[in-house]
Amino acid sequence: MHPEIIDAVKRALAEDIGSGDVTSQACVPEGRRASGFFLAREPMVLSGVDLLTVIYEMRGGVEELELRHRDGDRIDEGVRIASVVGPARTLLECERVALNFLQRLSGVASLAHQFALMVEGTKCRVLDTRKTTPGLRRLEKAAAAAGGITNHRMGLFDAILIKNNHIAAAGGVRQAIESARASGLPIEIEVRTMDELNEALASGATHLLLDNLSPQQAEEWVRIVDGRATVELSGGIDLDSVRSYAETGADFVSAGAITHSARAMDISFRLELL
Repeated sequence: MHPEIIDAVKRALAEDIGSGDVTSQACVPEGRRASGFFLAREPMVLSGVDLLTVIYEMRGGVEELELRHRDGDRIDEGVRIASVVGPARTLLECERVALNFLQRLSGVASLAHQFALMVEGTKCRVLDTRKTTPGLRRLEKAAAAAGGITNHRMGLFDAILIKNNHIAAAGGVRQAIESARASGLPIEIEVRTMDELNEALASGATHLLLDNLSPQQAEEWVRIVDGRATVELSGGIDLDSVRSYAETGADFVSAGAITHSARAMDISFRLELL
């Protein structure tokens, strides 16, 4: 598992448990054993289930852990996601962190799946964005992929995306593109006016980001591009509008809502004494 994910789990446990779970220590005899299971209380696309292994291992381990479903599985209400047997205190102190990860990541995966369904039958693919929870980007992008969409760049380090402020700082569209070529990295450029679109194409741009257009405007701009560059559409695209944008002929649509506005799924943990 990626070190960033291990670190995120470690920080989450430290944040919640701190110097110890005083309630469990006060109420539950040391050495008492229990079993528990995670229950889906609504239909969802699952994500984050592999984190259960890491969470319990960081707190001393459990006797048994059965992951009954995997990331990307579509599950119904009433389905048991995973079951665990171990020290009652361990199960209790890990409960909230485990649920926080499962609920949040399954929410991202479930919303991503809805977006993917909305563009079926078109050539367009849905991308996520960098609008993620600080410190959880790798997990949230994995959840988005589990829901069936395509990951955009991970960060500022793995691909070039020239946006309007970069263009202003570079001195123009052509200057920004020509300077960026030396990096050898994939280059995408945002254009917001017809003049910028024409200048980008004349400068040899091969990946365009068309931002904040209506579906009608986007269809017209895609027609002007005419296959000379890959086209991505962005800007306020949601479940209600994504189909209209996908039908413009664009190659991609990106939606920040997948990670910044996904709601937590309803998952519970039930504990029973052995």
